[in-house]
Amino acid sequence: MAQSTIGEEAQARQGALRGFGFAFMAYFFWGLMPFFMKAVAHMPAAEVVAHRVVWSVPLAGVVLMVLGRTADVAAALRSPRTLVMAAITATVISINWGTYVWAISVDRTVETALGYYINPLVSIGLAALFLGEKLTRMQMAAVGLAIIAVVILTVNAGGLPWVSLVLALAFAIYGFLRKTLPIGPSQGFFLEVLLMAIPALGYILWLEGTGQGHFFSSDTSDILLLLACGPITAVPLLLYGFGAKLLRYSTIGIMQYIAPTMIFLIAVFVFAEPFDLVRAIAFVLIWVGLALYTLSMFQESRKAKAAAAAPLR
Repeated sequence: MAQSTIGEEAQARQGALRGFGFAFMAYFFWGLMPFFMKAVAHMPAAEVVAHRVVWSVPLAGVVLMVLGRTADVAAALRSPRTLVMAAITATVISINWGTYVWAISVDRTVETALGYYINPLVSIGLAALFLGEKLTRMQMAAVGLAIIAVVILTVNAGGLPWVSLVLALAFAIYGFLRKTLPIGPSQGFFLEVLLMAIPALGYILWLEGTGQGHFFSSDTSDILLLLACGPITAVPLLLYGFGAKLLRYSTIGIMQYIAPTMIFLIAVFVFAEPFDLVRAIAFVLIWVGLALYTLSMFQESRKAKAAAAAPLR
């Protein structure tokens, strides 16, 4: 019995290590994404997003075949409810992609970093509003600090920081709705890009037919960049899906700060985007809010462990 328990614990540790590796690579790739988006900044954001979709399909399909999960997708394609749900999540994530690509192309990378920092705080706000989840005092304080930061940026700029808000809301809503999709992460991603591929391919063909496209009527570097849109999009998402399955929610919650931190550093120190005192104050408020949010996650995790262990005493 003891040997069985030790073996199970060892397997759990190995699974957690694999999950950490998958998730870390996903966030690291996402953190480097601004460099790729700068390379394609001379192309329209909609065209880049269309190629991200189209070239993700074959890659995601190969992964499904290797995993032997094609039957799940076949079943999903026969379910009108699943197709409608996947179409909605696909639309939401395409809004996120389009905003992100456009923002980096016009030197608003700092705003994208802020959006992904705000994202977890938006997620707990949505859970409170639509799922009736009660927020702890720390979580309420964290959300409040995020709201104050947005108000400061709004007053300073004379308008809402809409890039940050769209990215945060779209990704939070995507995660919220994605949980309702009754298939796994790799199958769900394939289904989403498959559905988006129909209008995306039509848009690409229209661009090329009217001489506005960059795939057939451009140089080799542009062709290679557009082909790379597939793996650049699919690989991190698939790695994240595999990692999330093997890790605790609290661990994923901490790791999600890797990408926006890398994006922020790249924006300020590589792209030399402006970062004045007002933005610094707003970011400090967000970071304090994230610290409170993270602490609340650890406290909830400890309480859950204590509750699970109580009947055994």
